[in-house]
Amino acid sequence: MKTRLTELIGTEYPVIQGGMAWVAEYHLAAAVANAGGLGLIGAASAPPEVVREQIREAKKLTDKPFGVNIMLMNPNSDEVAKIVIEEGVKVVTTGAGNPGRFMDAWKEAGVKVIPVVASVAMAKMMERAGADAVVAEGTEAGGHIGESTTMTLVPQVVDAVSIPVIAAGGIADGRGFAAAFMLGAEGVQMGTRFVIAKESIVHENYKQKLIKAKDIDSEVTGRKNGHPVRQIRNQLTREYLKLEENGASLEEMEKLTLGSLRKAVIDGDVKNGTVMAGQIAGLLKKEETCREIIEDVVNGGMRLLEKGWK
Repeated sequence: MKTRLTELIGTEYPVIQGGMAWVAEYHLAAAVANAGGLGLIGAASAPPEVVREQIREAKKLTDKPFGVNIMLMNPNSDEVAKIVIEEGVKVVTTGAGNPGRFMDAWKEAGVKVIPVVASVAMAKMMERAGADAVVAEGTEAGGHIGESTTMTLVPQVVDAVSIPVIAAGGIADGRGFAAAFMLGAEGVQMGTRFVIAKESIVHENYKQKLIKAKDIDSEVTGRKNGHPVRQIRNQLTREYLKLEENGASLEEMEKLTLGSLRKAVIDGDVKNGTVMAGQIAGLLKKEETCREIIEDVVNGGMRLLEKGWK
């Protein structure tokens, strides 16, 4: 399936794997790349040399394009931005900030830059800064979120910019894929469904928590302090929301969540760890390979698009 996105990033399918902290490491990124999508290594707050090692390990597993997701608020982002160039990475997705200060160097090195945005204003700003495409991510997504839904955000971003738009948030099957294209997107980004991929290193407890999730099991913490995060409801979220309700300081709440994502992803503590997931978790039924996931989503979506909704 060819779109402006596949031509831009050199993939077989217009599918990007989300750059999830602790989850998006080289095994998953390479497996997605080998399956025809764009795999991402999530740099998050990892030390720069760890990111370099992740890139090199991914290259051992695939000769297909893959990228790196950089959180621009990370103090290490300047060094990671240089490592991307030095290691010959061809695609970067960005979040939590403006990548403008890196744009000239990335462009000179042939890196395609795809910021994740949660508003029309940010999408337009990123296009002016030189972005090659944008990911319009709705509030249905897991992890750090904005307020607009995917259904409302994507078409408004499509109308506002001329570069390709990738839809994200609430997409996990062919129906979501088809809907994204009907809204004007030229690709999709998925995170939650790839969490339970067979190649994902995520602890089995985490995967089973998502597979068993119901439609009402995700909730958002941090709305009152301006740092909303969507995750699966558990003991940690109950404690966090209680602190929020009682007007606790940001430091107090950060103390509660320090290291909690690693606790869930790596250690399998799904009671006291942060189990980030989108609202789409209720659709997940079983572990599959990245190839099975991508083929299911793309083939299912294409069948619906070819029917013309008749």
